[in-house]
Amino acid sequence: MQLTDEQHAIITQGFEHCVITAVAGSGKTTTLAWRIRYLLEQGHDPERMLILMFNRSARDDFTRKLREITRESGRTLLPEIRTYHAMGFRLYQRFIREGFLPAYQGDVLSDQEIQYQVWHLLRQLVPEDLQDEARRNKKEFVETATGFVDRVKTTLTPAEAVFEALDYGERHRYLIDLFHAFEQWRKRERRISYADMLYEPVMAIHQHPPLQKLVANKMDMILVDEYQDTNEIQHLLLRYIAGERARVTVVGDPDQTIYEFRGARPEFILNRFGEEFESPLEQTLSYTFRYGHRVALLANHLISHNQGRKDVLCHAHASTPDTRIHRHVSEDDADVVVRLARNYQAEGRPLSEVAVLFRVWSQSVAIELRLLAQGIPYRIENSKGALFTREVEAIIHLLQVSSGRLADLDGPARTRAARSLLRFPHVGLREGEMYELAEYLSQFEQDWGKILLNLDTQQWKALPARKIRKLGRALEDLQGFPGRAGDLISRYAEATELNEGLRSLALTHETADERIGTVAGFRHYLDALDVNAAMALEHLERLQAEANQSRSDGLHLSTMHRSKGLEWPVVVIPGLQEKYLPYTLRQSDNLAAFIESERRLLYVAMTRSREALHLLTRPARALPGDTEQAPSRFMNELRFDLCEELGRRLGEDESTLTLSTPVTPLARRYAQHYDRTLSGAEPAAESAADGQLLWHHRSLQHAVFGPGEVVGEDERAFEVRFESGETLNFSKKSAHLYFTPLES
Repeated sequence: MQLTDEQHAIITQGFEHCVITAVAGSGKTTTLAWRIRYLLEQGHDPERMLILMFNRSARDDFTRKLREITRESGRTLLPEIRTYHAMGFRLYQRFIREGFLPAYQGDVLSDQEIQYQVWHLLRQLVPEDLQDEARRNKKEFVETATGFVDRVKTTLTPAEAVFEALDYGERHRYLIDLFHAFEQWRKRERRISYADMLYEPVMAIHQHPPLQKLVANKMDMILVDEYQDTNEIQHLLLRYIAGERARVTVVGDPDQTIYEFRGARPEFILNRFGEEFESPLEQTLSYTFRYGHRVALLANHLISHNQGRKDVLCHAHASTPDTRIHRHVSEDDADVVVRLARNYQAEGRPLSEVAVLFRVWSQSVAIELRLLAQGIPYRIENSKGALFTREVEAIIHLLQVSSGRLADLDGPARTRAARSLLRFPHVGLREGEMYELAEYLSQFEQDWGKILLNLDTQQWKALPARKIRKLGRALEDLQGFPGRAGDLISRYAEATELNEGLRSLALTHETADERIGTVAGFRHYLDALDVNAAMALEHLERLQAEANQSRSDGLHLSTMHRSKGLEWPVVVIPGLQEKYLPYTLRQSDNLAAFIESERRLLYVAMTRSREALHLLTRPARALPGDTEQAPSRFMNELRFDLCEELGRRLGEDESTLTLSTPVTPLARRYAQHYDRTLSGAEPAAESAADGQLLWHHRSLQHAVFGPGEVVGEDERAFEVRFESGETLNFSKKSAHLYFTPLES
């Protein structure tokens, strides 16, 4: 096997603590397997070596690779390869025998058992005004609650502090009580969950110093993969097991830390490991074997704007493909995706080679609908897609009412339609009352608006009565609406205060934005069709029939988070606009950390490509306050034109390359690695004219208050802390009147 100098240095390094920064696609699995073989050949005892992986799939892949690489050496005894949870479970069982943990009974709690108990507790603890919403959206409430329980168990932090750190609304503070109630039930029943395999033994070690001596210093060497995804519990377990004896090697890429919502933090690989494991050797796997110079340059320029990282450049290995990069500036991402799909079909390429990666699922709505309309196949894991979300189903019911199609539905179908509209937005009735009203409406084949307005609302509280009258007026006004279906949805949303209603009952801000974005995406699609309600219904019924067909091929639609660890020949990233990347900014205690997290997510998505990367962005906007449709701030950071030109010309034989685009210091450094000198102008200082919105700059000059630093941001405004110490809030729409950027 041909090894790079970096790989050879890692394989043959001395027996000491080590942290290895491995860029995306760097062949770290192969390198680590050769490292283990080398240590075995040096006489190290495999029974005193431990390899920790993050999941079973990674464990199985590494086991296969290690057996393959050690086969010719004739070795049959190999080190133990375990997941973190398997290691924790072994300690759990030992602590029971030692009397430090109580014995559990039965098997480890299944997901179904946990969900059943969580649902039982939710019915007791959810506030009365959310009870109906919880019953209606049982799956979402249960998933959020079980996720919160598991999230608390990734740290030693109390549940109260974890809740404050997460993006939950105050109405969901019951999650804290639910965590404690679930733990009381679990301990009373003497059961353990998957998360407890780590949480309980680490807590026991933390609380009982004698256990630290019991578990430590049993290994000579420990190797940990994907360390950038480490959370506090996993880090503590490693520290306790290693003790003073084991030499520990951790491998990962801080630039690929994207699972913060699971408790992962880049600080463990960046700082904590070096602070707690004395003087580790720092090694690098900087060559990618996945993508070529253009993508490597894009990724390097983007991620170099992060402060919380190691200064490591990703280099394309000579064996990588000449990965192409494309920037598409368009008002409509769906048009671009359809055109790309048609081009690949015309070339005879299978669409399964193409992945479309979204920041959030609501982005997929207009694209899915356009693909269905064009007969272009696509696949979504564990989902039927946009047409089967409850928001879109409610819109379809609205179109049925408006176009006079209720008579085409049988009684049960009309009941479902009525219940759907009474929840779009929720009118505030109890579930039983809601069902009775829906049953009553289902008896009528028309005029639901008038019927709702003529109801005797004295039986209900004031708020539900007001909402029902508002819904009635909206349905009456839109009965037989002659205009476009997209306009109908807009008028309905305004008349019923739909967005406010969806936001008020959502579990998290992100869930609310997803639902509102789904409605907006659907409306955008219908706007483009330019059809009335009846024509829209006919079209959507055909699309639903198409969507129900099973698909084994087609474009792969997924999210950026789900793309981690995967790769495709072609990657398409839509939505490179301020609305999605970074995603729906809110006031934050640490705006810089949030932006860095979003930057890492885009970095991961881009580095999934092998042959081609397509970036879909928006035209530059003339209106200073038109932020949602503005190109993403990350587009400037990518230095696309420079990366395209330099990436292409690095294949030339000349030692000095004269470029037509401004040359950054990073580009010079990258080219120097390949023995090239760059000639070209330095990039101009950033200004308001370069397409970058004012509040994207770190430092600004105010006409009255002087210089200041941007410290917070949401959809409409941003905060600036001035040298006087005063922090003020400013509207984005009028920022251009008072601010100018300061050179960094």
